[in-house]
Amino acid sequence: MSLFPPFDELDRAIAGWMEKYGHLFLRISLGLVFIWFGILKLFGVSPANDLVARTVYWFSPEVFIPILGAWETAIGIGLLFRPLLRAALFLLFLQMPGTMLPLFLLPQICFTHFPFAPTLEGQYIIKNLVLISAGIVVGGTVRHKRDQGKLE
Repeated sequence: MSLFPPFDELDRAIAGWMEKYGHLFLRISLGLVFIWFGILKLFGVSPANDLVARTVYWFSPEVFIPILGAWETAIGIGLLFRPLLRAALFLLFLQMPGTMLPLFLLPQICFTHFPFAPTLEGQYIIKNLVLISAGIVVGGTVRHKRDQGKLE
């Protein structure tokens, strides 16, 4: 029994709406982020280009960065279209370990005081933990007919 029945009713309605649409919004927003960041790399205007070039120094940045941009764009498109979801998640989870490389290869760029005070670049990389977790949550829906939770 709630002390504030109107609040409890509103709380249930909001939580129910979030449960119904949260996976869909997460999948779409994750897809849009990957498309956005991928397109920036494809057009050579990503603020991460220098960091990528310095991290993956054994490949030509003129070749590698557009390939990475196409990869990220493919992940994003795959996240937007459910039939491509498994392939998108496969590409996402292949890419994510590489996004963490600067933390180990370039700690002087990623931290002001290793390992507790990340620079802006370090924060940019560490946020990928959220993308990985989002990918795991979205991956939990691959057996659903729709994002609203019905199993195939």
